[in-house]
Amino acid sequence: MREYLIFLAFVAPNLLLIGAFTYRPLIANMQYSTLNWTLGSPSATKVGLENYVRFFTGPDARTVLGTTAIFTIVTVGGSMVLGLLISLALNRGLRGTTFARSAVFAPYVLSGVGVGLVWLFIFDPVYGLLSFILRGVGIASPQWVNDPQLALVMVIIVYVWKNLGYCAVVYLAGLQAIAREQLEAASIDGANAWQQFWRIKLPLLSPTTFFLSITCLLSSLQAFDLIRIMTPLGTGTRTLVYEAYLQAFGAYNRAGYSAAVSTVLFVLLLLITLLQLRFVERKVHYS
Repeated sequence: MREYLIFLAFVAPNLLLIGAFTYRPLIANMQYSTLNWTLGSPSATKVGLENYVRFFTGPDARTVLGTTAIFTIVTVGGSMVLGLLISLALNRGLRGTTFARSAVFAPYVLSGVGVGLVWLFIFDPVYGLLSFILRGVGIASPQWVNDPQLALVMVIIVYVWKNLGYCAVVYLAGLQAIAREQLEAASIDGANAWQQFWRIKLPLLSPTTFFLSITCLLSSLQAFDLIRIMTPLGTGTRTLVYEAYLQAFGAYNRAGYSAAVSTVLFVLLLLITLLQLRFVERKVHYS
């Protein structure tokens, strides 16, 4: 009983904070999703699942879900692949790698608002750095912000640039944890650099890859700051998170409908995480 009480004394404060600031808002959001409620209105009407039906049967559902899928798949895949390649280069022990590691990781800790504003200047079709370079070779600058497809490409490029440093540092830690004896034994057996990477390094990095796949996927599905700064109207970049924001705080002012979109995002995050834990972890080698 004494050990049980000590356990409760240590755990209870954390459980109370998690319950108050995580689960209580989550349950309240689910309750709001069953209401026809205008933000700020003192009254609301119960509509049951009507907000969910309106979302999945409406004209924007396919666009929002498709944009979310494209943004998530490309940003997660791009960040992890480029991060792995950079980590392989940084793991070679060349001169200046300490500075290179800091430079690669620095964008990840920068403010998303600041990064978005700087890259907006770069992509500006009139005064931007990219347009200046393109004009120098006789090419007109694309309308990055006004074209829905190019706007999504623009945000994806910036998001990958900002987050690949995180993947690179985590992969680098995984590479440095690989025993040198294994690589030396493979080299003695005649394995070249590609075979060592494919047969030894990549399988031993599977726990790192599994960890990054979960964290990067959850982060990409909840990306907001860059999208808000670079495309305020959501032109071509209406992901689930940004759709929920636009519905509640944009021109629509539909808090109940926004709560339904947020709940759909929560269920999607939960299902993806459970599927990863159920099926992807089977291919992870921990030894």
